[in-house]
Amino acid sequence: MDISDLRRDYDRGALRREDLDGDPIEQFRIWFEQAQSADLLEPNAMSLATAGADGQPSVRTVLMKYFDAHGFVFFTNLESAKARQMAENVRVALLFYWQPLERQIIVRGDVETVSRSESLAYFVKRPHGSQLGAWVSDQSRVISSRKVLEMKLQEMKRKFAEGKVPLPTFWGGYRVRPREMEFWQGRPSRLHDRFLYGRSDGAWTIERLAP
Repeated sequence: MDISDLRRDYDRGALRREDLDGDPIEQFRIWFEQAQSADLLEPNAMSLATAGADGQPSVRTVLMKYFDAHGFVFFTNLESAKARQMAENVRVALLFYWQPLERQIIVRGDVETVSRSESLAYFVKRPHGSQLGAWVSDQSRVISSRKVLEMKLQEMKRKFAEGKVPLPTFWGGYRVRPREMEFWQGRPSRLHDRFLYGRSDGAWTIERLAP
């Protein structure tokens, strides 16, 4: 199927050096709040790219649950395929793609596990069904049918029927600490605006990249 004519031009805005905050996390906050104000569907969705010791890259979408000066935090099964890859290679990348705003943000950095107390603080805020779901899924493992999940869900409902759902030992959070962050604004004729933040002697530098 030839889809070479499937294209659109980008004309929603521009990005200038003087528009950027000196701190990429603060610049992220500005753009993230604009994405929220635009009523985008799950603006906290981000593609997480990992590669294990064998060098084979993998990518999937996860949900950022909070961010601060130290980085971007998400939660998952600690025995999943991505967790195994991150244990072998802490270098990862994130991509936020906000198509209606014609914007992308790329984060490259090192990943680390968050404390159990941080994981618990988030876990207790999850809906009851999501708490049970963390116990049900042996994430990334082969299963014979969906019925396996449904049966285990009923088992967990019975097991925790009388009290709160505890934090699983195999579930927790990761923080991506950025080394580089790129802000991308679509422009006409594919001449997009791209600015790269990088660390130098403990401070952030900003450079414009060719599109």
